[in-house]
Amino acid sequence: MLEKIIIFILFLCPLIFFHELGHFIFARLFGVRVETFSIGFGPKLARFVRGGTEYVISLIPLGGYIKMFGDDPLNEQELTPEEKKVAFNHKSKWARFWIVFGGPLFNFVLAYVIIFALLMVGEKVPEAKFGQVNLSTVFNQKGINSGDILTKVNETPIVGLMDLGFDENEMIKTIEIERSGTKSTLSINLTFKTFMEEFIKYPPRFRKPIVIDIRGNVYGVSEKKGSISWDRSLEDIILTASPSLYLYKFKEALIGSDDTTKQSYDVDLNQEILIKIEDKEKNKNKDKDNDKNILKTFVDKGFYPLDLKVKSVLDGTPAKKAGIIVDDLIVALDGKNFLSFDELRESIQQFKVGKPAEISYYRNTTLHKIKLSPDLVQEDDKKVFKLGIQSAGEFLPLKFINTRPKNLIDAFPLALERTWDAFIKTVDGLKKLIFQEVSFKQVGGPIAIGKVASDSFNIGLSYFFKIMAIISVNLAVINLFPIPVLDGGHILFIFFEIINRGPLSRKKMEMAQRFGVSLLLLLIFASLFNDIARLVKF
Repeated sequence: MLEKIIIFILFLCPLIFFHELGHFIFARLFGVRVETFSIGFGPKLARFVRGGTEYVISLIPLGGYIKMFGDDPLNEQELTPEEKKVAFNHKSKWARFWIVFGGPLFNFVLAYVIIFALLMVGEKVPEAKFGQVNLSTVFNQKGINSGDILTKVNETPIVGLMDLGFDENEMIKTIEIERSGTKSTLSINLTFKTFMEEFIKYPPRFRKPIVIDIRGNVYGVSEKKGSISWDRSLEDIILTASPSLYLYKFKEALIGSDDTTKQSYDVDLNQEILIKIEDKEKNKNKDKDNDKNILKTFVDKGFYPLDLKVKSVLDGTPAKKAGIIVDDLIVALDGKNFLSFDELRESIQQFKVGKPAEISYYRNTTLHKIKLSPDLVQEDDKKVFKLGIQSAGEFLPLKFINTRPKNLIDAFPLALERTWDAFIKTVDGLKKLIFQEVSFKQVGGPIAIGKVASDSFNIGLSYFFKIMAIISVNLAVINLFPIPVLDGGHILFIFFEIINRGPLSRKKMEMAQRFGVSLLLLLIFASLFNDIARLVKF
C-alpha cells in the first residue's frame, strides 16, 4: 500500500507542479506579486520564502495553488498606487488571460515534452495482438485466428498499436501476421476504419494455462513434460497442442487473485497427468474449431478452464437468490456445455425478460441444476442480462514491447501530433459524457488515478510517463471548463468583462463562485463514489 501511495505522489506531483508553474511564470512576467506557491493542500509540511514568495509543500497532494496579491474580486479593500502595480485584478484583461491560461498551457507543454522524450529514447507499447476471434466473423473468414500478432499493414511494419496511424478511408489490402513463430500474409481488402472497428472487438485477453477439476484441484497446463511456460496462454498452448498435454497440480490454491502480474505458481512436477490429443481430433476442422475440440477433451476427462469457477456472488442478484456460492463450478446453460466464462456471458444475452435459465454447476463433486431469471440492467449505454457472479479466471497481462527510437526531425512533429490526438480524444470523451453517450460511472477519481499510476509503473517507466502525459492533457482540458473557480471560469469572466465593458457586479460574482464550488464538490464526490463502488464491486 505504501509503495502505491508513493507512486501516486510521484505521478501526480509533476502534473500539479507544472500547472502551478505556468500560472507563476506568467504572473511574474506581467509583474504580479505571487505570495504563495503551494504543491498540495492542507497543513504545511515544508516551506521556505524567497523573493517575497512562500514556497510550500502541503499534506494532501491532490492539487495545488498559487496565491497572487489582489486576486480576490470580492475584496473591497482600497489599494495604494504601488500595490495596484503588482495586483492581479488591476492588470489588463490580456495579462490576466495569460496568467490564468498559463496553467493549462504548461500541462500541454509537459505532455508534449514527455511524448517527445519517449519518442527519442524508444517507447514501451502494447503489442498489436488479436484477441478471441470467434467463428463466422469477418476476421475469421479472412484467415485470422485468436492470438495472431499483427506485424505489417500494407507492407508497413507494425511494432505496436501506436503504429496503426492510417487514414480511416485508406484501404488495408494485406496484413502480415505471426502465428506460433511463423509469419504469413493475408488478403484483407477493408478500409482502415472497418478494420479497426473489427480489431477492437477482440481485446487481447488470454487465460493463463490453468484448469480445475470438480474436486477443486488446480493444475497448470503444459505442452512440455516437466515444465510450464507461464507466459503462454491456455489458448496458445491448445492452438499448438502436440499429441499430448501435461497437467501439474498446484501445491496451493493460488487462484482468483487480482494480481495479473504474477509470473509463476508453485506446482508439483511429480504429480503429472497426461492428456492425450488424438491425431484424428487434432486434424479435424483444422484452424476452425480445433481449440474447442481440444478443450472438450479436457472437459470429457473432468478438467475445466479456471474461469468457470465462481469467485464471488453479488448480493441481491439472481445467482445469490438461487443459492450459487463461491467456488461453485458452472459448466452448462440450458443443457449446453460451454468452455469459457465469456461464452456464458454471451449466451445469457440471448434470453428474453422473465425467461428462466437452467444453470448446471458442480459443488463438492455433485452436479446441481437450478433455474433462475437473469436481471436486465443498464451498463454504460446499453442494457444487458446479468446473473450476478464474478469469474475466478486469471489472465495474462497485456504484453508490451520496446519501439525503436525516433530521430530528432521525426520526433518533433510526431510528438505534436500525438499531443493533439490526446487533446481531441479528451474533448470527445467529455462531450460523450455531457451528452450521456457514455455513463458517468466510467469517471474515476483519485483512487482510479492511483491505480492507473501503479499499474503503469509496474509495466515500465516509459508506459508510466506515457500515462502521465495523457493525464496532463486531461488536467489541462478539465481546467479549461467554463466553471467558476476553475481556470476556464476565470477566462469566462474576462470575456464577460469585455462584453459588459467592466467587471461583473459583486452579487453576480458571489453567485457564480457559490455555483462553481458546489458543482466542483459534486463532481469530486461523484468521482470518489465511483472509485469506492469499483472497490466494493457494487
